[in-house]
This record gives sequence, structure tokens and C-alpha cells, in this order.
Amino acid sequence: MDTNRMMSLAALVKARNAGKAGPELMVALCRDAIARKDERIKAFAHVAEQPAIQANGPLAGVAIGIKDIIDTFDQPTGYGSAAYEGYRPRVDAAIVDLARRQGATIIGKTATTEFAYFQPAWTVNPHNHAHTPGGSSSGSAAAVAAGMIPAAIGTQTGGSVLRPAAFCGVTGYKPSFRLLPTTGMKHFAPSLDTVGLFAAGVADVALLAALLTGRDLAPLAGEPAFDPSGIRVGLYRCAQLETADPAMRAALDKAADRAADAGFDVGEIGEPEALALACDAHSTIQDHEAGLTCGPDLARYPDLLSPVLTQTIERGQAISPSDYDAARRHAKRGRGATRALFSEIDILLTPSAPGAAPHGLETTGDPRFNRLWTLMGTPAISIPGFKDDSGMPLGIQAVARFGQDKRLLQAAAMLETAFRT
Repeated sequence: MDTNRMMSLAALVKARNAGKAGPELMVALCRDAIARKDERIKAFAHVAEQPAIQANGPLAGVAIGIKDIIDTFDQPTGYGSAAYEGYRPRVDAAIVDLARRQGATIIGKTATTEFAYFQPAWTVNPHNHAHTPGGSSSGSAAAVAAGMIPAAIGTQTGGSVLRPAAFCGVTGYKPSFRLLPTTGMKHFAPSLDTVGLFAAGVADVALLAALLTGRDLAPLAGEPAFDPSGIRVGLYRCAQLETADPAMRAALDKAADRAADAGFDVGEIGEPEALALACDAHSTIQDHEAGLTCGPDLARYPDLLSPVLTQTIERGQAISPSDYDAARRHAKRGRGATRALFSEIDILLTPSAPGAAPHGLETTGDPRFNRLWTLMGTPAISIPGFKDDSGMPLGIQAVARFGQDKRLLQAAAMLETAFRT
């Protein structure tokens, strides 16, 4: 059991602003933590030898890990694949450039599954090294959970931010589709691929999103206190809920009870048929786009891709345009049903994963509770606060209407407090 304490981004920024810790010291703390811990956790694919430390900017002194399917001009970007070992992009991805312009230090590249799909990386779960950290943003979640860095950037095509966040007991935030730029990442399914963020808690990830983008996403000093009584929270009774582990279902029920105790207007909401059909359409859309996007890799490097990735690319290439278009129509109808759903509620609660992190490193878990909301483009966040009987983390996923990211982050911060009571 790794009991290392996580780094709070909010606390670090507060100390920096008060003159108690300068950017050099903040980065040095992370470099020391990585040197002491990463031999066991294996969260990093590459660590910068002499990372650029900036004195100015809202993220000055904040060491950020970048998922290794996102391009960095000054560090190798291997996409988790033997086919790209030693690859050096000429320019940064847009999200990396944005982070640098805000003063962040790019401390290293975090481990990813191959092409951000299902072939596991070498990372272990900081809570129990015999369990998966999840994927595909394996290293990003584990590095934050192990207390090596205060923040990391990942991506989600199915459940690759929410699931590892839940398994590692940190906060993972998938913004509304395209709120963060995806230019310069290794795409798998471009209509689904979404850049997401990791930090220790909800307040930390909200602050990261606000400082990174300059958007009004985190509470400001002097703002009125958040009133939960006008927020309608719906416990989502989808068909797949019965497939979750008993401990996860119990945690979800507790989450609803504690939300009600905190003053939220809590009820239950059923699954519209259009959303069930849209959920089933996700794999067709994902695989067809992967066949197009990753087909050139298979053509050029057939012996360097894993069997699971090769089979998915070939399966995607076999999907007819008419089947892909039919799946897209289901997705479109699902988005209409999602808008109707969020006319009845403000925040929806579901599991972040079917249960705690599975034993063994040959799997990264199942994204069944995340992929619908990736397809719908809605903002979602995994809130820590519960554990199973063995002490492994369980995450609660909160979802909001498209574009209501600040409302989601505000509610999630209060829910996190309620979950921990």
C-alpha cells in the first residue's frame, strides 16, 4: 500500500502567491518525488532532465505531466507504441503550448496504453501495485495519486480519464467536447477524442482548468456561496447499473444520500431508450474512425502493433459507411435525448467504473459507464471519496449539460465534501 500524500495544486498556488514557495522550489519538490517514487510506480515514459521553469504566469512553478500521446517538441512522444520509439515531434500540441504560455513546467511524459487503446502500459496502481491504474491515461492518474506531481493532462475516447481517476483515487475531469484543443495528439477516433485533466481534488482540477484556459471555471473570491438547494441531482438508473459491483452500487446509493444531506434536490431518473441505443453505437463510431485514423500505422508497421490494436483497426476498416452513418444517427438522437434529460435535472450521478481497480496489470478496466457521455460531449468528472472493503478507491461520476462545466465543477466540489463526511 502506497500511502504517499497527494500534492494539492490549490495549496501550491496559494503558497506561491503568498511568497512562501517560488517556482524553482515547487518544481524541485516534484523532481525529488519522481526520483524517489517512480521506479516503483512507473508512471512516466520520460522525465525531462532540465525542464524549463518560468517565473511568470498563472501556472508558474506548476509541474504538469503530459500523456504520451500528446506531442512535445522537447521530449520524445512514443504514443505508447514500439512503432514510435524515440519519435520527436517538431512542435508542441496545442494543449501543451497553452500550458507553457500560462507558465507551466512540462515535467515529463506520462505513460499511456498503446495509441490510448487497451494494450496496457507498465504503470501500477499506487494504492496496490498488484492492481491496474486503469487506462488509457494510466501514468497521468498514477503520477498524481502517488504525490509526484500536482496536475496532469490526459485524454478520453471512451473512459480514459474518468476510469483511471476512479481507480487511483484522484479527480479526473473530462470537459465539454472541444473545450480543450486536441490538435497535436495521436488521434484514435477524432469525433470522440477529448483532452482531460487530473488533480488531487475537485477544487484542484477546477483551478487547473481555470488557470490553463483563462475561462470562468473556478470559484472566485467574493463570489456568492454555492447554494445546492436549487440543483436537481438525478441518480441515473441505466440498464448497466445492475452490472456494477455490489460495493459500487452501494457507494452510489450513499453518494445520493449524502448529496441529499448536503442540501441538493435528489431523485432518480430512468434511461431514455435513445441513450441506450446511443451507448451501443459508441463502439461502431470509435472503431470505424480508428480504422481510418490508425490504418496508416497498421499499413506501415504491422509487426510493431499489438494484436488487440491490430484487430480493432481491421474491425474498424470492415465497418461499412452505412453502418457508421447509422451509428452517428443514433448518436444524434441521443444528444437530443440528453438535452431533454437535462431539462429535468442539473447533475446526473453514475458510477465512474463498474467497481474498484481490477487485480492484475493485463487489463485497464471497462469504460461502460463513461463512453456514452464521451459520445454525447457532455462534461463529466470522477469524484473521489469512497472505498471498497479492501480499501481500494471507488469513484462517483457526475455529468452535466453540454457547456455547463462551471456548474458541474461547483456541484462536484460540494459533493466531494459530502462524500468524505
